[in-house]
Amino acid sequence: MSGDDDRQSELAREHKERQAQRATEQAAKARRNTFIGAGVAVAVVAGGIFAVTTMVGGEPSKPVAAETSASATPSAPLPAATTPAPKKTGPVTCTYKRDTSDVPMKYVGMPPKKPNMKLEKMTITTNHGDIVIDVDPAVSPCSVNSMAFLAKKKFYDNTKCHRLAKPETTGLYLLQCGDPKAKADGKNPTDGQGTAGYVFGDEAVGLVPYARGVVFLTQAPDAVGQNSSQFAISMSDENTQIDPAYSVLGMVSKGLEIIDKVAEDGVIVNEDDITGDGGSSPPKTPIIIKKVTLS
Repeated sequence: MSGDDDRQSELAREHKERQAQRATEQAAKARRNTFIGAGVAVAVVAGGIFAVTTMVGGEPSKPVAAETSASATPSAPLPAATTPAPKKTGPVTCTYKRDTSDVPMKYVGMPPKKPNMKLEKMTITTNHGDIVIDVDPAVSPCSVNSMAFLAKKKFYDNTKCHRLAKPETTGLYLLQCGDPKAKADGKNPTDGQGTAGYVFGDEAVGLVPYARGVVFLTQAPDAVGQNSSQFAISMSDENTQIDPAYSVLGMVSKGLEIIDKVAEDGVIVNEDDITGDGGSSPPKTPIIIKKVTLS
């Protein structure tokens, strides 16, 4: 083989390596904040029972085991723990870090380190009505604190819920929102990747299965401590395929019927979303968040 042939073979090999590297990077980006995929199955807990966790220096202590209930309560308020909450042994502090990944983001600053432990409700005002979520800072203080901060900064105003997972397309039934750059058109390949420009650790993971009405933060299946602005609302007790690895934010007490009604209109199916190659499958009838408030 001549020197020219050797050089051409080397260039071809390098080109293939670059292509493979780009494909790997693109796949990693596509998986960002996309949790749809079978995980470790967990037993269905109808309604769900939150156990209380104590935060000491920003690190959660071991959670009290969640208990089960016999019948579904789709719109029940956030249940109280059946065991006494452990006494706080130190001040509650939260740690947030800048998101240095190459994803779309809308940075409005960093939340305060000290959360408001008196917040009880998160109201999502949509173009179809209000969705009310009962939250408990004793369970997930830094998650609630982040939501309160972003709400005050009007971060969620006029954003679209970018993914409606339905049983016939994914085997799950849930609504995902909180990507500030999402177009929710079924075409934008970066829908589902957007963040608030910062990330923070996991909380209340595994305390309850993601039954109907449970609200949790989303991140890539293989990620740890990469929570940001995105969240999902579980719409079925059958969501037992979801790996119990996501921070629980609260429980819907009002408004699930809004999502059910929109879901009847169908989904813009994005095949790349189903295969995990990017983008998302939004509802055909848009769900637009007008504002979010915590009280």
